[in-house]
Amino acid sequence: MRATFTHTLSELADRDPRVLLLTADLGFTVFEPFIEKHPDRFFNVGVSEQNMLGLATGLAEAGFIPFVYSIATFASLRPYEFIRNGPILHHLPVRIVGVGGGFEYGTAGPTHHSLEDIGVMRLQPGITVIAPADVPQARSAVLATWDLPGPVYYRLSKDDRIIVSGLDGRFTLGQLQVIRQGQELLMIAMGPVSADVVAAAEVLHEQGIECTVAVVASVNPPPTSDLVALLGGFPVALTVEAHYVTGGVGSLVSEIVAEHGLGCRVVRCGVRESPDGITGSPQYLQQLHGLSPTALVETALRAIQPRRTSNA
Repeated sequence: MRATFTHTLSELADRDPRVLLLTADLGFTVFEPFIEKHPDRFFNVGVSEQNMLGLATGLAEAGFIPFVYSIATFASLRPYEFIRNGPILHHLPVRIVGVGGGFEYGTAGPTHHSLEDIGVMRLQPGITVIAPADVPQARSAVLATWDLPGPVYYRLSKDDRIIVSGLDGRFTLGQLQVIRQGQELLMIAMGPVSADVVAAAEVLHEQGIECTVAVVASVNPPPTSDLVALLGGFPVALTVEAHYVTGGVGSLVSEIVAEHGLGCRVVRCGVRESPDGITGSPQYLQQLHGLSPTALVETALRAIQPRRTSNA
């Protein structure tokens, strides 16, 4: 999504002189399309994320729309107080871009595994939180939200090739996207792991189990009405995210089920343990935490087995 983000931002900068790009010593071989066209609107602040957010807050107060870019853990956690006390409390249009959510920086170790960024951002009611599932949706999301009046957090993937079947680039703020229809199980995904959810749903289809798959890219504002309508039609829902099970889409769905008195059981698929120092590829780490297509199929079968047995 990084290359798509850069090209999209460059297009926006072509038509709006308020658009700026700031980075914390990252983006080499990524930002060149923006830098070549708008060298006077690109700022590398060095390894200094807190200062970057402070600078962006001042620029936003002065009438600019600054996009600040770093690895998701460093974009969200290191300057968190600056985000809260700056653009959130002052309702300023700072765009925080966290790249490589979940385990995408797998071999870099636990300090780079962003497993709580959506949770901590979602706590603040004054910020829009967006986690696109694939490249076309990332572009749609940026185009739909770049000029909102308040702050935005984008969780973007490093992968510039990921495509989620059936999504077709759709994005609407405050809504979810249904990408597969079925009657037996509801699967709700956030982020690029949505592609693994689709793969798992295809395996379940081959076993005679039809699933509805929905993507939640607009985390705040949440797609509350859409979720209520969907959850009300299923006895069991699986939520899937490369994130801790607390704070992300699993928590969001559970809150909606509880607040609306829905009779749907929620099974949260995500990371349940603190980092233990194990590193590896994103695929290896997702498999380790039950997020591979094979693991999701096994979880789905366990989730629906009691009901299938009782109906036999």
